[in-house]
Amino acid sequence: MKKQMIFGGLILAAQILGIAGAVAGPWEDGMTAYNRGDYVPAIRLFRPLAEQGNAKAQNVLGVMYRRGQGVARNSVRAFVWFSRAAARGDATAKAELRDVSLTMTPEELAQAREMAQACEASNYRSCEY
Repeated sequence: MKKQMIFGGLILAAQILGIAGAVAGPWEDGMTAYNRGDYVPAIRLFRPLAEQGNAKAQNVLGVMYRRGQGVARNSVRAFVWFSRAAARGDATAKAELRDVSLTMTPEELAQAREMAQACEASNYRSCEY
């Protein structure tokens, strides 16, 4: 009985101090916001991950630019993020990159390729123009 009381007290203390339970990170928080339709907070959470080279976050940014979710619809920026994720081996991004490319003019494709190269060369510091 004493062991149960001590253990229960430790759990309660940990909960009060905020050190118990699962802690969600930026990816999980971003997905929660995205799935709720709260696109502006989602993009704010995904962007730093994408800039750190996270292919899943890069792909989601591409989707959000392609659909205009939390940002203005922009095929060029979608292409940039899809190409970064595809270069990291994200199969979904490869398919998205192909699809978005089919909707772009030759001028838009040239601009997007140039922006994607600048993004990579700057280590993701120059990905948003």
